[in-house]
Amino acid sequence: MNLTELNRIAAAMVAPGKGILAADESSGTIKKRFDAIGVESTEENRRDYREMLFRSNEAMSRYISGVILYDETIWQNAKDGTPLVKLIEQSGAIPGIKVDEGTQPLPMCPGELITVGLDKLAERLKKYYERGARFAKWRAVIDIGSGIPSMTALSVNAHALARYAALCQAAQIVPIVEPEVLMDGDHDIDRCYEVTSRVLNKTFQELRVQRVALEGMVLKPNMAISGKKCAKQASVEEVAEKTIRLLRACVPAAVPGIAFLSGGQSDEEATAHLNAMHKLGPLPWGLTFSYGRALQAAPQKAWSGKAENVAAGQNAFSHRARMNGLASKGEWQSSLEKKAA
Repeated sequence: MNLTELNRIAAAMVAPGKGILAADESSGTIKKRFDAIGVESTEENRRDYREMLFRSNEAMSRYISGVILYDETIWQNAKDGTPLVKLIEQSGAIPGIKVDEGTQPLPMCPGELITVGLDKLAERLKKYYERGARFAKWRAVIDIGSGIPSMTALSVNAHALARYAALCQAAQIVPIVEPEVLMDGDHDIDRCYEVTSRVLNKTFQELRVQRVALEGMVLKPNMAISGKKCAKQASVEEVAEKTIRLLRACVPAAVPGIAFLSGGQSDEEATAHLNAMHKLGPLPWGLTFSYGRALQAAPQKAWSGKAENVAAGQNAFSHRARMNGLASKGEWQSSLEKKAA
């Protein structure tokens, strides 16, 4: 393992003013997104859509540091025969790959899930590295509800995340470690803070046990935020203050960077929260975005599966990428959204 090189890539992934595009939706998820815009989810349409994003020169070269791909996408070629991975590299961004294989119910723990995909991961990582992937992603899902999360769910998911991370580093691939506490419930921000704190502490404990070099990884956590169904939604300032307090308490300074998931927040909310956190610096790690829906909802709608809308889709993507790039330096203002509109 060349830790200097892993650290260099991890630092580039969270470089100031840039963040990560999560374009790793599973076939089922992208079908739902395409259904919403009236586009049939064929392999060709999925390729055309992602090619549109990766050819958005302004967004990709100025605001996107890396792209998380789905297994189907990493093997696809653009219409002109260029591998999609090469388009990403040519823009100066780093190709990455989602390697978990989704979730299954956790035995003896009703309502809780475990992420699967460790079997044969070492062989898969070798192939992904040869194809150009330099980082990977694995997502653990923790739900908040009555009597959950259980210690069992926290323990097995942290263990799987750490095993995945060690396998990645052995394959010279930077692991994005993503323990996501879902915001679907009716819990308040303090309950989210408490659960996320337990999740992060357990995850870093397991990473140490499995000898993962913290300097060669990126953390992708949720923010401390109110559940979607909570009657009292926390303000932007409270989300920023509590999230930073949580991360300072739980994330070692050796970690090069933290790239947030948007987790179902609206485009502008995800941007505003990230921007507000940068007002609370200086911070011991790079702090940026690794957004999927919050970067893609606008371009998907603008494109709507039509070749004549490619430029409109790219403009919408560039705008969202720029807004988040500014937020990752604490330079975003809501008036910039209105100007674009």
